[in-house]
Amino acid sequence: MSLDILTQAADFRDESEALDQLIAPLDDAALQQVTGFKGWTIEQIIAHLYHWTWAVDLSVTDEPAFLAHLRDFGARKAALGMRALEHEWLDGLSGRALVDRWRAGYRQTAERFLAIDPRRRLKWAGPDMSARSSMTARQMETWAHGQAVFDRLGVERIDTDRIRNIVVLGVNTFGWTFKVHEREMPEAPPQVELSAPSGERWVYHEGSTSGRIQGTATEFCQVVTQVRHRDDTALRIEGEVAEQWMSIAQCFAGPPETPPAPGSRRVCRR
Repeated sequence: MSLDILTQAADFRDESEALDQLIAPLDDAALQQVTGFKGWTIEQIIAHLYHWTWAVDLSVTDEPAFLAHLRDFGARKAALGMRALEHEWLDGLSGRALVDRWRAGYRQTAERFLAIDPRRRLKWAGPDMSARSSMTARQMETWAHGQAVFDRLGVERIDTDRIRNIVVLGVNTFGWTFKVHEREMPEAPPQVELSAPSGERWVYHEGSTSGRIQGTATEFCQVVTQVRHRDDTALRIEGEVAEQWMSIAQCFAGPPETPPAPGSRRVCRR
C-alpha cells in the first residue's frame, strides 16, 4: 500500500469530519440556512457532497453502474439542473438523516481508498483519474463547499497542513485554467510561494521568470477553488501571467466558472 494514498484518503476523511463537527449542532430547520454559494442551503451542500462521494465509491465497486448513473444524470441535467437531479436521487432523504448518511458514506469511501492501488484508473465525469487524484478532488470539493458553510455560520476556519493537497491541485491546474477559459496558455507558470498553516514554506516553480504569487496557503486555495475573489485576500501577485491566472483560476472540472465578485463571499458577522 502506498503511504501517499493513505495520507490523501485520511485527509479527505478529516476534511469531512471537520465540516461534520461544524454542523453537528444544527437541527433540520437550521440546515435550511441559505449560504453565499449560488443560494444553496447547507442541506443542499451536504446532499451534493454525499452524492458525489457515493459516486466515486461506486466507480471503484461497480464501474458499469457508475457509468449508467453518469449517463442518466448527463442526459437530464440540461432540462432539470443538478440540484433537482440530486434531490430526486435522495428520494426524500433530508435533514439530520441526510447528514448521518453522508457521514457513513465519507467514512466508508475513505476506508476503501486506503486499500486500493493509488495508480488505479477510475472513470469519472471528466477524464479518467487515478485513485490518488480522486481522493484529492474529494478533499478539495469538501473544503471548497465547506467554506460556504463556515461563512454562513460566522466561523473562521482554522486550516491544517492537509490543505497542501489542494495547493498542489491548484498549482497543477494552471494549464487547465487557461484551457477551460479558452485562453492561450502561457509558456510557464509563475513561482508560487506560500506559508503553510504550520508555518512551513511551500514553493513551486521556484526561479520562474513568469511572475510570482506570495501569501498563505489558505488564501491561495480560496482563489483557485473560487470561494473568494483574489481582491478579498492578501495574496501578493506580481507579473502579467500571475495576474491572468489569479483572475480566472479554476482547479475544478466542468465548464468555465466566473470567480465570485469582490466582497461577495465572506464570513457572516452576527
